[in-house]
Amino acid sequence: MLEAFGLSDPGCVRSNNEDYFINDPEKGIFVLADGMGGANAGEYASHLSAEVLYEFLLRAPHNDGADALEQGFLEANWYVRQAAKNNPELEGMGTTLLVARELGEDKLQVASVGDSRAYLLSKEGLSLITKDQTWVAEVGARLGLTDEALKKHPMRHVLTMAVGSAEDLRIQSQVVHLDTGDQVLLCSDGLHGVLNENLLREALDSEKSLPEKCHYLIDAAKQKGGPDNVTVVLIRRV
Repeated sequence: MLEAFGLSDPGCVRSNNEDYFINDPEKGIFVLADGMGGANAGEYASHLSAEVLYEFLLRAPHNDGADALEQGFLEANWYVRQAAKNNPELEGMGTTLLVARELGEDKLQVASVGDSRAYLLSKEGLSLITKDQTWVAEVGARLGLTDEALKKHPMRHVLTMAVGSAEDLRIQSQVVHLDTGDQVLLCSDGLHGVLNENLLREALDSEKSLPEKCHYLIDAAKQKGGPDNVTVVLIRRV
């Protein structure tokens, strides 16, 4: 059985919130999207992609494997691209897309496009489940640049893959085994781009409730300047 809590905040700089999340522990489906695009296009892309994927997973049996989950991503991608094609104001919009869905009592399937992240806190500590699809992670790291140089590089926020950006997607997917008490954190880069993993681990490992942990993490990101929208969904096996 899973319990979960989600929270989103525009942060300290942005006037609108282009993040969007769905938290449905009863169905075992958790979705997070971080949109991008001019005007309201980012908000539209994140909302549309998350809802399309969620509705797809509601119809799909839980034992259908990774292929069906990837098909849900492709369907979300098609809807976002069609919306941009039909409305010039939405042209160029895109979004990250991250999903975790329950597979039986002790398994969680996690899939992603973009740089929204999933972390696992278990008895072994905190580990990053996903891999960022960004210039820094896929190109910059191979150039031998230092971490400090990468953090300041003008390409540091550039995604190499996003829902809506191309017909073909590179979708990352894996299954995580959960023991009782294990927690999975889904978050946008407004959180993981501001707070280090030590702080994330300490927050998740505390005695706080799930809502308290989510509020604490968002407040911590805002105390660091909150330069972007920040969204967290925290899942725990009970």
